Formats: sequence, structure tokens, C-alpha cells
Amino acid sequence: MEVVRRGFMSNFLFQNIAQVFAAPQVVKDIISVFEPVSEPNNKVSFSDEVKDELNLNDEGEVEVPDEVVIGVAKDIFGEKVFVPAQEVQATVQDVIKSPEKAGSALDSLKSSMHQQIGSSIVVEAKAKYGDKMKSADKRKLEAKINNATDTLIDKAYTNFTIEQKTIEQQRTEAMQNRHETGKTTQEIQQEYNQKLEVVNNQFEETLQAGLKELREVSQQETVRTMETTTREREKSTIEEGIRDHLRGFSRTIPSFLMAYGDDSVTLATFDTIIPDNVFKEVTSISLEQFKFLRDGGEYTDQETGEKKEFGGQLFDPVVFDDSVKEFLALKKKLADYFDEKSVEDIFDYIPPQKTNQIFTPKTVVKKMVDMLEEENPGCFDLPDKTFIDLYMKSGLYIAEIVKRLYQSDKLKQLYPDKDERLKHIFAKQVYGLAPTEIIYKIATSYILGFDADVKITKHNFKQIDALPYAKEGTLKEKLDEIYSE
Repeated sequence: MEVVRRGFMSNFLFQNIAQVFAAPQVVKDIISVFEPVSEPNNKVSFSDEVKDELNLNDEGEVEVPDEVVIGVAKDIFGEKVFVPAQEVQATVQDVIKSPEKAGSALDSLKSSMHQQIGSSIVVEAKAKYGDKMKSADKRKLEAKINNATDTLIDKAYTNFTIEQKTIEQQRTEAMQNRHETGKTTQEIQQEYNQKLEVVNNQFEETLQAGLKELREVSQQETVRTMETTTREREKSTIEEGIRDHLRGFSRTIPSFLMAYGDDSVTLATFDTIIPDNVFKEVTSISLEQFKFLRDGGEYTDQETGEKKEFGGQLFDPVVFDDSVKEFLALKKKLADYFDEKSVEDIFDYIPPQKTNQIFTPKTVVKKMVDMLEEENPGCFDLPDKTFIDLYMKSGLYIAEIVKRLYQSDKLKQLYPDKDERLKHIFAKQVYGLAPTEIIYKIATSYILGFDADVKITKHNFKQIDALPYAKEGTLKEKLDEIYSE
């Protein structure tokens, strides 16, 4: 429903867009032909050079090499060695001397490290990346580093307390067994103190080394995150540009469905319902090129001459097929243009094309017919009065005239049977010319599609481009020739 509401200009129709970066040049050339819908002046570049610049792998995902990360990190942060000696020493001493205040001492250390590691790294990175580092990026990076800092400090303290308790348990057991071991209380206490000193030193060393390593790792991870993020944003911009071009194609789908569509149409059969010349006229590419985007196929590498395979699958078949069904159901629902309660028509769901398929809105059509009646009072009451649209597009103008004739009280008296009245109107009173095959089929599909039970076998609609004859001044003669019978 969303795809139909957007005139098939919806990203839901497309899939595997990232593969375009690794696709052969022929695919990029085909997509480039489509005029982008949302930004008509936007010429998207997605060459092999762009793929390399964005560090994209074969799946089209950003994969920044380690050497890039290390090199950029060195440029930003230099060779400075971070050793948070004083804060760590003071914290360890506070924890040893006052275990009951360990939480406060550790919180103080965390706060200091947040400034020296988290804030410091992000500030220096911001100076490098500038506007590329958004406020949200800054918050996420700093929060990630700070969380890692807190986790490291908490883990070191937890292991420290476990070691302390283990040594205390050993001391208690040694005291209980001193008569068996022959050790004195003083010897046991001395061993305990030595082990405790080792644990205290290990606690300090763990914090020192861990925080130093954390800063180094965080520097590289910050660079990796920013290098990846900036490339992904650029990739996303290019992908949206690719979708703009694909929307330039997908906006033609409703016109094709209006002209040629039936219940058998799916993505797999879409190319079988449309003549190649009509397809190329409307889309600017051939059916073979469309099938290559849809199904993939073999191509020749321009550089190596090697035969390779492109996977295709740029369109989502499930969404496409369901959208076709939705459009055709809507077309059927809105087919009865005699229904005065209907405030919309199927052309509200068919976007303008880059060709001459520009449909006049229903409100404008009604005003045109109102003005015609004002200038020719009673024109819709005469059974021999004729009307012609010399350049039909949607068929809305003729449909509105048919409706006025059909609803005329005079014609109702002359032709009480509604089917006979309609057959008379189509055979004797309304005429129309359409410039191309697809416009002819769209217009006649709309004008004649109001009721499946009424079979209009005779009408005066022709596929002829009236413009050249109008320019030459020979249109009247051409009309006499067309309708001489």
C-alpha cells in the first residue's frame, strides 16, 4: 500500500543496493541513464574509485584497514605515553588504608580517568574530524570509553578483594594448623604481609597497565569508529543517489500497469507484457538491460576481458508483486468514473513521467468541461453533438464528457437503456487521438474500463500523434481521412 501510495517511488522496491559498488560498469551505466527523481540535478558517482576510497569489501560494507587506523591515530594523538601514576597510587593507598571508603576512592579515580582518557581522546579526535563528528558521535564515543574505564577499574578492584580474601583465608587456616606445621604466629603473619604486599602491588600495576592500554586501544577504536562512520555516511549518500536513479525507473511502473497490466503480472513476467520500443521510450533503457538489473547475467570485464557473472536482484520480488496486486485492485476499485462519491482517480497514483505523460488533474478537467458547457449551453443534451480530444493523455477529459452525456435527461429519454445510451455515445459522439501506444492504452483502459458488464465494441479512439499535422496545418484533412468511414 505504501509503494502504491508513493507512485512506486519507494525504497521498499529495492534491495541489495550495496552490491552496486562492486557491480560491473555496465550496471552503473544502466542505472545512470535513469533520471533521478528527488534530485534531478544530482549525478551520482559510484565508480570503482569510489569503492576504493570508501574501503568497501566485495559485499559493499565499509572495512577500514588496520594500517589506516594506526596511521590516522598516530597523526591525531602522536607518540605521547600515558601513565596515570599519581592518581592510581593515591587510589590504591586509600583503598588499602580505608577499605570502607574504597567505593568513594574508586569513583574519584573513574572521574579523573574520564577526563584524562574519554574526554581527552574525543576532544583531540573532534579537532581532526570537525563537523564529521556529530554531537551524537561524540556522546557515544565518550560514553563507550568511560564505560570501558569503569569496567576495567571495577574488575581490577574485584580481583584485588578476591585475592585479599583468599590470603586472609590462608592465614586463618595456617593459624589453626600452626601446631601441626610448627610455624609461629609471627612467621604466619609475616608470610601473610608479604603476600598482601604482592597483591597490593599487583592491584596498582593492573590499574596502571590497564588504563595505559585502554587509552591506546580507545584511541584506535575512536579512529576506527570515525573512519567507518564517515565512510558509511558517504556510502549512504551515494546509495540514496542510486535509489534516486532507480526511482526514476520505478515511477514508470504504474503507467505500464495501467496500459498493459493484468492479474498475471509479476516482477518475473514484467518484461513480457511490454513491447521493447515502448519500454525504451518511457524508461530510456531496453528490456534486456532491465532484465540484467533484475536477473543478473554474464558480462565481460572491461579491463581483463574475463567473463564474469553479475547477480542482479536489485528489486525485491515480494514487495514488487504485492504492490502490483494492490495497484490493479485500486484501479478496479476506482474504475467507475460515473460514481460521484469518488473523490480520487487512479491517476492520483501514477506519477508524471519524463516523457509527455503529464496527466491533467480531475479538478482541472471538470472546470474545463464546465466552461465548455457554459460556452455551449445544452451541448450535452444533443445526440448528434460530437466532442474530440486531439491529444489524449489520461482520458479524463473524454471520460468527463461521456459522464455528462450519459447523465443528460434528454439522452436518457432518447436512450432509456443505459447500455444502448453508452454505446451510442461511444460510437457517435466522442472521439480522441493519443500520440503513443502506451498513452493510447492508458487512455482507453481508463475510458472503457468503467464497467466490465458493458461491452463497448465500437469507439472512435485512435493512436495518432496530432501535433505534426497541427503544425503543418493539415490536421482537418487528417481527421477527415481517419473518420471518413
